[in-house]
Amino acid sequence: MVNATQTPLFVPATRPERFTKAASSGADAIILDLEDAVAPADKDAARANVDGSFTDLPVILRINAVGTPWFVDDVRALKDRGFSAVMLPKSESPDDIKLITKQVPDLPIIALVETAKGLGRARDIAVAPAVTRLAFGSVDFSADLGCEHQRDALLLARSELVLASRIAGISAPLDGVTVEVADPSVSGRDADHARALGMTGKMCIHPSQISKVKHAFMPSDVEVQWAQRVLKAAEGAVMIDGEMVDEPVRIRARAILAAKFTDAE
Repeated sequence: MVNATQTPLFVPATRPERFTKAASSGADAIILDLEDAVAPADKDAARANVDGSFTDLPVILRINAVGTPWFVDDVRALKDRGFSAVMLPKSESPDDIKLITKQVPDLPIIALVETAKGLGRARDIAVAPAVTRLAFGSVDFSADLGCEHQRDALLLARSELVLASRIAGISAPLDGVTVEVADPSVSGRDADHARALGMTGKMCIHPSQISKVKHAFMPSDVEVQWAQRVLKAAEGAVMIDGEMVDEPVRIRARAILAAKFTDAE
């Protein structure tokens, strides 16, 4: 299910020899990329390569944005090729979403928000039919705003996507990529930050990032032990570890244990 994926891995659609390798990398979904990773001269050849049948994992196709010369042909390529979802870059309005649903009405859409205009319409995009998740294109967003690609500069954007998703009743968003690939611990720290804000997954661009990102979204042993103590305590308002515990705290404890149980499966 694309709604629950935590470590989707990008693979350029120009490199079909990497598709099955990506599927064995430990990622829980594969994003075949027709957009940023593919030069304009290679778009048609890349489109001919894409298919979702090479693995049992969810396969997401990132197409080119609305208004580009390749969008219409990319949407046509979505039909009958076994994709689990489509990722729409530069999502800026519900009208963008409708251009896909008119052609493939039953395919889930991950709306990639990566411009100021897109963030301003995030709540409208999140409730659009077929949109099952938002994702943050943090690098493009930083370029659009002219801001640094840093946590403090992007705090508002990440928080707004989490809030928009919650209001719409869809899964929490996917965080953007970490461009540092030489040191996988950087992606792990970025994923820790994303999780603290309420995101539930992070897109990866290199297999070395996957284990660190996956670990970041798993409840720690300390969190699990705390949750167990909370749920074993008496009902009502009680003190545990010097903190007041009531029903909102129990809701968080249940969520931690539910996530731990799901990861164990």
